[in-house]
Amino acid sequence: MSWLPIFKKEMRLYFGSPVAYVVFTFFLVISGWFFSTIFLFYSDASMRSFMQPQFGQNLNVIENVMRPLFTNMSVVLLFFIPMLTMRLFAEEQKSGTIELLLTYPVRDGEVLAGKYLAALALYGLLLALTLLYPALIAYFTRVEWGPILSGYLGLVLTGAVFLAVGVLVSSLTENQIVAGFGTFGILLAFWIVGWGAEFAGGNLRAVLQYLSVGDHLDTFTRGLIDTKDLVYYVTGVALALFLTLRSLESKRWKG
Repeated sequence: MSWLPIFKKEMRLYFGSPVAYVVFTFFLVISGWFFSTIFLFYSDASMRSFMQPQFGQNLNVIENVMRPLFTNMSVVLLFFIPMLTMRLFAEEQKSGTIELLLTYPVRDGEVLAGKYLAALALYGLLLALTLLYPALIAYFTRVEWGPILSGYLGLVLTGAVFLAVGVLVSSLTENQIVAGFGTFGILLAFWIVGWGAEFAGGNLRAVLQYLSVGDHLDTFTRGLIDTKDLVYYVTGVALALFLTLRSLESKRWKG
């Protein structure tokens, strides 16, 4: 458990600076605005369906509220995940403490694990706070918890990949701004790559669809858990962390 002191240190740094509070506040405000807007629209449509039943046949709280909410939250994460990861290694490199950190009697993998798990724990806490949304829906109407839980699993896995990419980019530069924008650029590319599948055909279409984060998340928001999607997320996290480890090892040798 040599990674545990690093984990605790990172958590103290998160809550000892404005980063965690800024991310939590703005993410919850924005996602809360999306939820209230979507839910009010659904409520209005439900009321109108009592007077005109033909318009209420396709109304479903999962399809009309939770799925759009999950999609909107994942888009918001494109902007906020880089804020959680940009300083993890970039700050250490700029201040010169990366050499000291890598000379501690801990392996590079344990250093990486401590920092990554701290960011993942903070992200998990952020998602936990949004459970208020389905709880409010359940107060007013009956909900199916299966698709909601699978949707949250999709958000957890999507965030895990986003964080791993952010940690990798942060290990490649000593500039936090560069790390933040670099992470955002890569995440945005993997988000919009699926759009090109509409104009492609054959194997290229299949490849673009597989690389798209949004396509895999969409499966979870529909209440489906597919092995193909699990492999995609696990592979993405493993590859990003593996490359980060190689980056740290190269710094040890250079040092």
